[in-house]
Amino acid sequence: MTPRPLTHILCADDDADLRMILEVALGTLGGWRVTLAADGEEALGAAREQRPDLVLLDASMAGIDGPAALALLRADPALSAIPVVFVTGHASESQRAEWMRLGAADVIAKPFDPTALPGRIREIWARVAG
Repeated sequence: MTPRPLTHILCADDDADLRMILEVALGTLGGWRVTLAADGEEALGAAREQRPDLVLLDASMAGIDGPAALALLRADPALSAIPVVFVTGHASESQRAEWMRLGAADVIAKPFDPTALPGRIREIWARVAG
């Protein structure tokens, strides 16, 4: 069975430079529609309004951080099936395992190669979008 197409990615990160990198890597190089959010609260609002196919969350953001945003997404029946990938600069193996247990689809370590990111996202999508 062919997975449904990935067309729209929501990216939440409190670092403006990283948001720009994500927009170029995923929008320009990957060809996807990209919505950017500066924090978890903004990401939740965008997810409710736009229903993205995939969400990338920075694990450490002020206010609603990545794990809290994941929990809120999973608690909302309209959003609970959206795959979530953490993008973080500080994930130990135990932290990564905990996020996966909480329902994350994957964890991408910062720094990452922006030119390789679309391929990594395609691999994750192929695994989770059945």
